[in-house]
Amino acid sequence: MRVLVIEDEPDLLEALGQALREAGYAVDEASEGRDGLFKAAGTDYDAIVLDLMLPGLSGWDLLRELRKSKSTPVLILTARDTLPDRVRGLDAGGDDYLTKPFELAELLARLRALIRRGAGQATATIEIGDVTVNTAERTVRKAGQVVALTPTEYALVELLALHRGKLVTRTMIYEHLFDEDNDTLSNLVDVHVANVRRKLGKELITTRRGEGYQVHG
Repeated sequence: MRVLVIEDEPDLLEALGQALREAGYAVDEASEGRDGLFKAAGTDYDAIVLDLMLPGLSGWDLLRELRKSKSTPVLILTARDTLPDRVRGLDAGGDDYLTKPFELAELLARLRALIRRGAGQATATIEIGDVTVNTAERTVRKAGQVVALTPTEYALVELLALHRGKLVTRTMIYEHLFDEDNDTLSNLVDVHVANVRRKLGKELITTRRGEGYQVHG
């Protein structure tokens, strides 16, 4: 899953980016409002982490502009902790609100919940035949046994599972699994699909030639 972090405090931006990458996310970053809006409007992120006090364009104004064209889930992360600020942030288009200082585990849990809900998934567990994906634990089981997947393989399975029954194009896979600094060749998507099939069964993922991939719930 791909996340955009918009935060003007350099140390926090770096720390958040590193923590999210270690948690298996592809991460893009922006340190001011207009750059953040440009990236948020131009890419289909799975979620956005947004500070409200930004140079160039405030988080509130960024949200209002973004909501004219995008429904991307937004987690507001800010030191502004008064009730009016929380109400203003949510009314401007934020989906959740977390104040600084915060615990990383809570931020990750809130992000997972936003991404689940954004895909129409109510719970952390997705069952596809004898394969079970747990988005909270970031684990995949086949016939009850945990299967060892690389972070990219897991992200691929999660993406397909969250969109089960629907076509997921190669472009969608590439845009949701790799960040803007990743120069991985797009044909490696085929390699990851082949590896997942080898580990979880070739029947899990259906290829629609020239279009993309699909799993059936």
